[in-house]
Parts: sequence; structure tokens; C-alpha cells
Amino acid sequence: MSHWSSTFWGSTAGLLGEDDEAEAGDAEQQTSWDNKDSLILVIDCSKEMLLYSRDEIPFQLCVKCVISILKHKIISSDKDLIGVVFYATEKSKNSSDFKHVYIYQQLDLPDAQCILDLEKFLEDDSCDDFGNTFGHNSGFSLNDVLWTCSNMFSNSRQKKGHKRIMLFTNNDNPHAGNLALQRQAKTKSRDLNEIGIAIELMHIQPPDHAFDSSLFYQDVIQMDDDEGGILPDPAEKFEELLTRVQKKEHKKRPLATLPFMLADGVELGVSVYNLCRPATKSSYVNLDSHTNKEVKIHTKYICADTGRDLMPTDIKLYQMFGGEKVIFEKEEVAEMKSFGSPGLLLMGFKPRSSLKNYFHLRPAQFLYPNEKNISGSTTLFSALLNRSLARDVIPICRLIPRANTAPRFVALLPQEEELDKHNNQITPPGFHLIFLPFTDDLRKLKYEETPKALQKHYKNLEALALDRDEPEEVIDLTEPKVESIDRQAGEAIKEFKDVVFPDDYNPDAKPAPKRKAVDSSGGAAKRTKAGDGVEVNMREEAQQGRLSKLTVPVLKDFVKAAGIKCGSKKADLIEAIKEHFGV
Repeated sequence: MSHWSSTFWGSTAGLLGEDDEAEAGDAEQQTSWDNKDSLILVIDCSKEMLLYSRDEIPFQLCVKCVISILKHKIISSDKDLIGVVFYATEKSKNSSDFKHVYIYQQLDLPDAQCILDLEKFLEDDSCDDFGNTFGHNSGFSLNDVLWTCSNMFSNSRQKKGHKRIMLFTNNDNPHAGNLALQRQAKTKSRDLNEIGIAIELMHIQPPDHAFDSSLFYQDVIQMDDDEGGILPDPAEKFEELLTRVQKKEHKKRPLATLPFMLADGVELGVSVYNLCRPATKSSYVNLDSHTNKEVKIHTKYICADTGRDLMPTDIKLYQMFGGEKVIFEKEEVAEMKSFGSPGLLLMGFKPRSSLKNYFHLRPAQFLYPNEKNISGSTTLFSALLNRSLARDVIPICRLIPRANTAPRFVALLPQEEELDKHNNQITPPGFHLIFLPFTDDLRKLKYEETPKALQKHYKNLEALALDRDEPEEVIDLTEPKVESIDRQAGEAIKEFKDVVFPDDYNPDAKPAPKRKAVDSSGGAAKRTKAGDGVEVNMREEAQQGRLSKLTVPVLKDFVKAAGIKCGSKKADLIEAIKEHFGV
């Protein structure tokens, strides 16, 4: 890796008041997040996985999900490590010479070639080719599969953070009749859990019976705390499986873990999460112009007076006061900015209706109990959530997210847990942490409309990396579904237009100029304007039976000017005008 050096010249004093606490917070988060996530995708390759089930081939469903994960990781988390393992194959390929376990892709950074290799399994004759190339064998041991994954984590030289195994299968009892293999697999899964390797089950509905996790897998997998111990129903379609995979793809990492004080001596532990964040294009990377390799930037500060390198202790902060610089040490600045220990403090409760939409300052965060810090936090948190929902109130709290940051007042908006028909969690139980505005935050802002084309940008990058002739079509979900609307309500909309508007009505036409008052004497001067400056003889229109082609505003203007009393519907207006002219 090449190196660039950037130098900043300046005096030994800096500016007091720069947002250095934000940098400190970012550095604190970076320290805990700098490890790479490692994910091994394990796919069952038995014969049953390559047979059609409900118009789908389970093995191809799994491969589609793996490709989706690789594409998403390259864009969102390109530093994470991904590996792919096949088992129940005739061929074997692993460092421990376990039979019927084949490492298809080693634990490494995902790239375009990995995706292209997997896409071959999606072709029409790929199942036959897979059987000829890799074969099938049911004499595998799941214990050996887990051992292989553990060795892959151990043999990787890169620094790893969260380590997970995602297991795809439609076999709910892989070692039926062999208690020894079952015990070995369950023991190994517990060993992996103790050293921080999580096993997650992505199960697919078998063709002939319901998937029963109690036969084997309930003692192998570890359920997340936020899932409440409920395993979702097995997937039958690609969309169902992909939805579960996407939810499990990223490890949930809290922004902060804080104490939540309800009263003196009553405290629970909570974690703060970001449920969503704005999507942005990936940042650029500095490359050496000669070698095209990534460069590393080194920064150092130089004293403008002496030309020597400045150490962190040489840099001071100051504030202008009375025409002079008042110098502060960094410790003194930190002490002045301290408003207390990080945490949440309950101030009281307000009706839920008091939380207004225009209070929105920034994206909300999410509050969830943390049992590890304070035992019993989940029970107390659940009680607070249930009573807030029952009484339709919101707790108001003071929030100090980290040391040396100013306090903010927040509202905790309660949310119930919601599951879909397949027991997949749609919304988690907890509190949305809404940042409340101060007085000077309430002001009118002007937003400039800027087009967003992130999906098109990433599809173009994907087509370039995979050497495709053209990128995949981007479906804009913000556009109205015109075809669906026409199919379901087209006739009703047409009938509404026929009743309300004339045949030649143009909704895009410019509005007509202000109409002149109509003579109510009933003579030939009874004219009104029907748009675009065209005058209409109302008597003639009534006699020719063309009143229905005029708009309701035109008819209303005539009726008002002529002093005719009638209803406001178009049919009533037409009937009243006909009676007025004796038609």
C-alpha cells in the first residue's frame, strides 16, 4: 500500500468550540466496529434439495439468496468476509479431510467472480451438472460441517468481529436414527456458541411434510434475544427466504449502551439502535496514479513559527475574550462540556397526542433492553412499555448519549411487536427515541428538490463489475402503480370523470380568465365562459341538450348569476337551467 502525507501548518493554539466531542464519539464507535464481520453460508446439497418443490428448486433458492448477500455486501460492507460451504456432496474439499463437506468459496472478501461462479447454478440444466460435478451423499456428519466452519474462522488471518454460520436446508432431521451423530452435532454447536460463533437456521419447507424444528435443530441453533424464542415458519418462496436472510444478514450493533434511570435506585440497562439511515453513495478511495493501488494518508501538524512537528500535547485551545486569547487545556474544555454521566433520566409522561409531526429534527433511534449490564432490565422495560401502550402516553427523558456531550430531551414512542402470518417479526417491541426540538430549532426551511439515483448508480456498478451488456432494470417504488390502479378502479374513475367533467375536458389546460357576470334577463346575452376564453350561450346549450358537456364550475357560475336556487350536484344544476329556459 502506498502512503501519502498531508501536513497542516499552524500555530500552537487551536480554536475553542470545534465539535471535537463528535469526533471522539465516532472514534469510540470505530474502535468497537473496526473488526470485520465473518459469515459462512452452508448449503445442504442432498438430492431432495435439487428436486422441484412447489414449482421451486430449494437449492437454487439458496443460491439466489447467497448471490443477493454477496451483492449487498460489496456495496454496503465491502470489508466483511464471506464463505460458501456445500455439504452432503460426494466430493470433499476441506483442510481436515472430512467426507462429504466441500468448501466452494473460502472465507474472503466478496468479489464479482464469486457471483459469476454461483450464477452458473441458476441455469436450467445446472441441477444435473451439479450432480455430475459434486455428487450427492447422505452419509455426512453435521458435526464435521460445523468443525469445517470453525476451522475456516480460525485459519483466516484477517481480524474478525462477529462470526456467524447461516445454514440452508429442508431436512428437519438430518441424523434420524443415529443418536451418536446427533449428540456430536449438538455438542459442537454449544461449543461454537461459547466461543462467539452463532448458528442461524434458514429452513425451507419440505415437499411432503411440515418442517419440525423440535426433532433436531432447536438444540443446535441459538435464537436472538429480540426474537422471543419464536422460530419463523419455513420458507416456501424465494421472497420469503430472502426476507429472512436480509434480516439476519447484518449483526445488530448498538450505537450505545446506557443506563436508564426511572427513579432513585431504580435503573435498567438499554441499548440504542439505528433502525434506518439515509442511503448514500460509497466514499471515494485515493489511488496512486502510477500503480493504481490504494494509498494510506498520514497527517501531521507543523508549527508555523518553528517548523517543528507538533505533538498532541503542544496543541492548545483558546477563546478570544477582551481582545486576548484565553488558553485552555483539552481536559479543561472537556470538563466544561460535561453535563453528567451518559444515560437516560425519566422526567415524566405526556399524552401521546402531544407529540407533533413538526417536532421532527433527525431520524429517530430505537430503544431496547440490555440484560447483560443490569439483570432484570427486560422485565422492567416490558412493564414500562406495556403500561405506556395501555395508557397511551409517552415518557419524556433527558438523554446524554456519551461523555462530554450536551443533553437533549427525547420522547419515547412505544411500539408493540408485530408478526406476520409466517411468524416473521415485522416490527420489534420497544421505544422509538424521538429527539425533541428546542425553541430555536422550530423554523421554516426551504428544501431544494434533488434527484436521487442511488439504485441506478449501484446497478451500473454491478453491470460493470459482472461484465454485463446492460444493467438490470431499476424498479422505482415511488412511482404509482398505474396498471394496478387501472385494473382495480379504472371503470369507477372513468365513470366519475364522465359525470363531473365534459368530454373535451383537459386537466392540464390553463385556468380560464375571470368570468364576467351573466345577464339574468333570459335573453341572448346569457353567455358564460367555458375555459380558454370561449363564451357559451347557455340558452342555446340548453336547447341543444349540451349542458352535460359543461363543467360544474361553469354551470354554478351561471346559476349564481341568474339567481337560480338549486342543489350543487351537476344533475340538479342542469335540471334547474332547463326549467329556467323552459326546455
